[in-house]
Amino acid sequence: MYLEKRCLVCPVGCILKIEKDGDSDYLIRGNKCGRGKDFAIKEMKEPSRVLTSRVILKNGPMSRLPVKTSDIIPQYLVDKCMEIIRTTEVTAPVKMGQIIIENILNTNINVVAARKVNSTNPRNLNSNSQ
Repeated sequence: MYLEKRCLVCPVGCILKIEKDGDSDYLIRGNKCGRGKDFAIKEMKEPSRVLTSRVILKNGPMSRLPVKTSDIIPQYLVDKCMEIIRTTEVTAPVKMGQIIIENILNTNINVVAARKVNSTNPRNLNSNSQ
């Protein structure tokens, strides 16, 4: 019996066939690179993901700011991280890559802005007209 998973390591997206081989080994087929094999084994032992979501944005042209984690989060922490992310508020202006939540759940992983957003408050805007 085997499990099929799409590899998320690169844009190729190989369909991996993962089969348990004994107590601790795995037989991986379908990967076109060594990273696919590593991904499959890690996915079986400790599934994890880069999270993408949105935080509440104040003083900006939209109500929510897209964010993502700076590294992968273990799957068992995803729900707790999402609770924190959904209730976090940030005020524009925001730079792309700016840390929005530092060291979420003591993982040493930051939640960062996925785009730049200017402020809609005239006091925060740069004006070149005189």
